[in-house]
Amino acid sequence: MLRKSFFTSLFLVLLVSAGLAFTGAQKGEEAFSKLMDGNKRFTSDTLSRKNVGEARRKELTKGQQPYAIVVTCSDSRVSPEIMFDEGLGQLFVIRVAGNVLDPVSLGSVEYAAEHLHSPLLILLGHDHCGAVTAALDTKSKPEGNIVAIVRKIMPAVKKATLKGGTKDDILNNAVRENVSLTQNYMLRKSPVLKHLIDTGELKVVTGVYHLDSGAVEILSAPKAAPESKHAH
Repeated sequence: MLRKSFFTSLFLVLLVSAGLAFTGAQKGEEAFSKLMDGNKRFTSDTLSRKNVGEARRKELTKGQQPYAIVVTCSDSRVSPEIMFDEGLGQLFVIRVAGNVLDPVSLGSVEYAAEHLHSPLLILLGHDHCGAVTAALDTKSKPEGNIVAIVRKIMPAVKKATLKGGTKDDILNNAVRENVSLTQNYMLRKSPVLKHLIDTGELKVVTGVYHLDSGAVEILSAPKAAPESKHAH
């Protein structure tokens, strides 16, 4: 009797865990679709009317529930709320030159994912990135605190340089490599985020924003959740 009770309890725990993971995966996919729909509106010049009035501002004083976390560059030409056609309280944005991560910015991502329960994270580079260009063109040690940014980007530049090509080819590849290395850094340095990703509670997307078209090119997208056998 005790053994039967134990296995029944274990089955129920596993069933609930699977249900939570499925729900998290669905939320991540829905958030991804919503984000990309906003980018399509931006590139087609059909921006929606934003809810940023007094009522919305008062509503947000009670708390926030951003559906996506965006890590991107501080470049003035790269504005997540505009490129994804969103208003107040929808996106949790971390911006730093070269879209690199360090313990402080990584802590911000953890806060949004673990405490605000945002189901989607997008790591976003962009073409013609000044920080990546600076790392590519550096001939000597940069001055001031910029060296901390360049140091983060240099491994991406080295990998892109080994692939060869024109200077533009190397720059474009370095931008992509930099996004990939940022994702790897996140997985190595944040057990919190890795756990949320492994359990399906957080979906991660990587991409590159194109300044000329305004389009977000997706490098890696979240996998679709398996269909429920009981779905109708």
